[in-house]
Amino acid sequence: MSSCDWGFTFEAMRVYHDTEWGVPVHNDRTMFEHLMMEVMQCGLSWSLMLKKRNIFRECFDGFDYDRIAEYTEADVDRILNTVGMIRSRRKIEAVINNARCFQRIRKEHGSFCSWLWAHTDGKTVLYTEHENGHIPASNGLSDEIAKELKSYGFKYLGTVTVYSHLQACGIVNDHGKDCPCYRQINEHNPTVRKRRYLEK
Repeated sequence: MSSCDWGFTFEAMRVYHDTEWGVPVHNDRTMFEHLMMEVMQCGLSWSLMLKKRNIFRECFDGFDYDRIAEYTEADVDRILNTVGMIRSRRKIEAVINNARCFQRIRKEHGSFCSWLWAHTDGKTVLYTEHENGHIPASNGLSDEIAKELKSYGFKYLGTVTVYSHLQACGIVNDHGKDCPCYRQINEHNPTVRKRRYLEK
């Protein structure tokens, strides 16, 4: 499969691009994993996140947000002492905090996915010129969602991180137009084309 210009350095990155990135996510547990990997990635490379993904899953009970929400200081210490884990107490504590915030949104809206997808009426957004490589770091949609997440108490989820998440979970399709993934996603999911919006 041909792909976007990601400069693949190892197979896991290629597989992630071809099978996950941009594919619409409608399962809360999967959505939470994607979102928390973005939290762990802040200031680091995505390739490192993929290399450590199994360690994250081991540390965070497979990204079970209900279990993570019950974590105590002993769990923080356990995670910090796991071989190969990123030793950032602040990020680990953010994941625990965010699990509790995630629960709040689920309680209010039935599911986190329903809440998030409501921002685009359940459709994947195709922004003008993005398929030609004009990809921003953030935009008006990520600004709006980041602000709402902050109001719920989420941490490490600013507008740039949120935009990256929107790309990953399929709310925005930013594959290149010559990438087979671009066509496959559009053919199998409802889409809406929009003009570029407060891009930065």
